[in-house]
Amino acid sequence: MLLTDLITTLQLSIGPVILISGVGLILLSMSNRFARVIDRSRLLSKDFNNVSNIDRIRIVEELRILSSRAKIVRAAIALAVLSVLLAALLVISLFLGALFQMGIAVYIVAIFILCMLSLVTSLLLFLADINLSLKALWLAIPPAVSIDAKIATH
Repeated sequence: MLLTDLITTLQLSIGPVILISGVGLILLSMSNRFARVIDRSRLLSKDFNNVSNIDRIRIVEELRILSSRAKIVRAAIALAVLSVLLAALLVISLFLGALFQMGIAVYIVAIFILCMLSLVTSLLLFLADINLSLKALWLAIPPAVSIDAKIATH
């Protein structure tokens, strides 16, 4: 492999490396949301025995939403991590293909498409979590205020 070939390969690998960095920031945000879901669930579970029956119903409903949110965020994190792993595999494939002069363009395209599909799905799940968090918020707001808040957001 000539130095000029190596430079070209390095230039091609910059995109996936930047993708890894960007998804890393998204993962940080997702893990913070996951931690908030867990913390809120623990807080509500502690309060459960010290509230009235009406409040218990609200807490159970909110805990169900939080459980769904935790599952969604976990899946989003897993898909984002898969996207990063595929981007790393893409960089390795680019270097191995250039080093051994293998015709692996189809393989590289497939990895890139899987990487992007994983990232897009992860972001859609992240958006679903945000929508569920609004449902939990509406449960936590007193009924008189809740109606006004729902009308204002629709």
